[in-house]
Amino acid sequence: MQRKNSTLVKRKKRAAFALIMAIAVIVIISTILALSLSITAQTTKKTADLYLYEQAMLLAKSAEGYQLLRIAQNPPCTNLDTTFVQDIYYTIDITSRYVYENTDTPDPCAAVGATGTSYTTVATPEQDGSVLIDVAVSVNDPSLSTEQIRYFRRTIQKL
Repeated sequence: MQRKNSTLVKRKKRAAFALIMAIAVIVIISTILALSLSITAQTTKKTADLYLYEQAMLLAKSAEGYQLLRIAQNPPCTNLDTTFVQDIYYTIDITSRYVYENTDTPDPCAAVGATGTSYTTVATPEQDGSVLIDVAVSVNDPSLSTEQIRYFRRTIQKL
C-alpha cells in the first residue's frame, strides 16, 4: 500500500498564500510610508514659508510706525524714503508721498524745497494733509526659501 500524506499538500498551499499576503502587506506599507514622507516634506516647506511671510507682515507694520515717527520728527515734506536690512534676512523699502490741501499758497512741499515728494493736492478744508506710505518687505536670503517671499503694505495716514 501506498501512503498519501495530504497534510503536506495543504501546508504548501498555506505557505504560498502567506508569502503572497506578506508581499502585499509590504507593498501597502511602503506606499503609505512614501506618501507620509512626501506630505511631511511639503508641510515643512509650507510652515517655513508661512513663518517668513508672517514675519514680513509684522516687519511691514513696524516699518510703517517707524516712518510715521520719522515724519513727526522732521519738517513737512521731508524726503524720508529709505531702504534698510533687518536681521540680515529681510529688506525693507519705505516710500512716502505727501497729500496737502489745495489752498491759495503754493504746494507746501515746494515751499520747503522738497521736489518729487508731493503726490497730489486735495480740495477738502477738513483735511490738513496726509501721507501715503508704501512699505515693501522681501526676503533677501535664497537659502531660507525656494520661493520669493514679498509683502507690500500701503497706508494713508493723516498728518
